[in-house]
Amino acid sequence: MEDTDSDKRHYNVATLTTSTSSLNRPNKCVGCMRSNLLTILTIAGVVLGGVLGFCLRAGKDNWTERQIMYVNFLGDIFLRMLKALILPLILSSLVSAIANLDLSLSGKIAARAIIYYLTTTFLAVVLGIILVTLIRPGDNSTGGSKMAPGNLRNITTDDTLLDLVRSMFPPNLVEACIKQHRTLLIPPKTNPNERDLSKWLIRSESVDGTNILGLVVFSAVLGITLAKIGEEGRPMTNFFQAMMSAMMTITTWVIWLSPVGIFFLVASKIVEMDDFGQTMSQMGMYFATVFIGIIIQGFIFLPTIYFIMTRKNPIKFISNMGQALATAFGTASSAATLPVTMACLENNNNVDVRVSRFALPIGATINMDGTALYEAVAALFIAQVRRVDLSIGSIIAVSITATAASIGAAGIPQAGLVTLVMVLDTVGLPAEDVTLVLAIDWILDRLRTTINVLGDAFGAGIVDHMSKKELLKMKDGNSNANSTPTRNGNSNALHAHQNNSYEMDEHV
Repeated sequence: MEDTDSDKRHYNVATLTTSTSSLNRPNKCVGCMRSNLLTILTIAGVVLGGVLGFCLRAGKDNWTERQIMYVNFLGDIFLRMLKALILPLILSSLVSAIANLDLSLSGKIAARAIIYYLTTTFLAVVLGIILVTLIRPGDNSTGGSKMAPGNLRNITTDDTLLDLVRSMFPPNLVEACIKQHRTLLIPPKTNPNERDLSKWLIRSESVDGTNILGLVVFSAVLGITLAKIGEEGRPMTNFFQAMMSAMMTITTWVIWLSPVGIFFLVASKIVEMDDFGQTMSQMGMYFATVFIGIIIQGFIFLPTIYFIMTRKNPIKFISNMGQALATAFGTASSAATLPVTMACLENNNNVDVRVSRFALPIGATINMDGTALYEAVAALFIAQVRRVDLSIGSIIAVSITATAASIGAAGIPQAGLVTLVMVLDTVGLPAEDVTLVLAIDWILDRLRTTINVLGDAFGAGIVDHMSKKELLKMKDGNSNANSTPTRNGNSNALHAHQNNSYEMDEHV
């Protein structure tokens, strides 16, 4: 009897274990679906929008501009929401990030981190421009697209570059929010047929559009000033910090509406297309261009810089960051990945905790290699599709604006769409053309986020190696952070990122 009772107990335990594990499987599936709900809905929006577009094309051959406008109405509302977020998001992110710099950690350490992040971000932009210029994914050799070229004006490269510098110093900050000044060349009255633009009369004009460069420069100067005056500027720093948190929350809400907006944008674009096969070919080349750029930036340029600066094995460094990279790809959020990135750096790559907890929050805000590369490629790709030949000055404007836009991009999924609209406005391309890259943005978003996190990690590793002397000279009191999760002066910014990101990425 004892053996029989024992067997029954073992059987009951085994049955309970089996039933418990079987119950856990659906829970894991539900948790996985909830964690990736935005991605699933975005893909569904693309697919269903394509189905609706093809059904509308099959039902009617010739669609008028007004009819297409009706189909695109809700998509246009979504784009308007994105454009409304640009100014407050960029300004609050830049001011709060720079004002919260903990310069007491060491001026040299802070300078090294910032110089590295800005340099690699600009390098990513240049790489993207080179690739999109060489590959030319948006070329339209058959001429089947009915998209007309953009409105080009008579201007020299010198004037474009000078306008770029002038834009960095707006005389009126309020006006800079809605207007931008540019050079206007007028043919001389004595010789109206003069072709040499250098002999034309020089005037200026105000055009609708936000002077982003001027506002970015002012935000950077204001942030540096607030960091320098310390406690006296704390109330204003807290204001911009609160504003950034509020704007990231609103951005999260708008991004959750993206599946609906994408649904109608894709449907209207398919109705508008003349040659669907050619457009798909262009999209494939665009994806390949961005993918090649991300691979070169993340696994050639960044490891090479790390090896040159530290003489350490970058492959081992990358392998030790595996968990953080997987989390970045899964969440598409560099902010949500921050705790994992810190753990991998401190535990696997032996980066000093004072460096990792100073450099990584800053990197998650201003270091966006993948995002900068993607925005440069996307802007020039759309220009090629539109058959707009950008001047050297316009390309330089794209590079500077893409760098500035990526610095102000929120560390949450698909926030790059907000700043991409800003880059398009810089070169006079319509914001509606962002539709051309929306269909595959969900996968590119994950790839570029992975490279963003890898760039942050490499930056912290380089700064740690170069700052050994400063770290040894610093007081031991600064190293107490080993036992607490404090992020120095950037704790508020970090928590603001995380709180918004965790709402979307519950499995992190």
